[in-house]
Amino acid sequence: MRVLLIDDDALVAISLKTILEATNQINVVATGCSGEEAVSLYDEYQPDVLLMDIRMGEMSGLVAGEKILAKYADANILYLTTFMDDEYIVKALNIGAKGYILKQDFEGIVPALEAVVKGQSVFGADIVGKIPDLIDKKNGFDYASYGISDKEYEIIAEIATGKSNKEISAKLFLSEGTVRNYISVILEKLKLRDRTQLAVFYLTGQGNS
Repeated sequence: MRVLLIDDDALVAISLKTILEATNQINVVATGCSGEEAVSLYDEYQPDVLLMDIRMGEMSGLVAGEKILAKYADANILYLTTFMDDEYIVKALNIGAKGYILKQDFEGIVPALEAVVKGQSVFGADIVGKIPDLIDKKNGFDYASYGISDKEYEIIAEIATGKSNKEISAKLFLSEGTVRNYISVILEKLKLRDRTQLAVFYLTGQGNS
């Protein structure tokens, strides 16, 4: 896995590079310390995943991510930050980031990168705990008017917390094939492209079509 690492704290960047490359499965292709560097280095390396801080100098990680995703719609951006700010979380989702985890959760970084490469959305445990407070989801959007059943709504909620099809199937007592079919139908009903947009739709009540 090729990872581009951006953090304005040089010590953090060095530590993260050491942790990631110790797995022998991750190659940190480059490191940078600003949003501007994130944009230019992404152009140069086009990594499998961009692991990036949010608060950085003149150009934040969120602005850099928005610029990158405008050019590379399939970019996998995973935010790693010390700030559990509601506005940041929602903004990261709205621009199309694949996840948002806290630096304190060192053990979860590698699994998060692996999940993002597999197409999953990832949120750290502390972030998931805040999700219910971000918005009154079911009352904020009329899912029934889009033909979304209670079971489909359950699946949307699980996707929004970053669960894989396997995890959803185990929790809801469905086969993985059935979960995949449900997701295809849900995306069609809501006119969304992928799981990340579905998570945004659920978390913001607005969708991102």
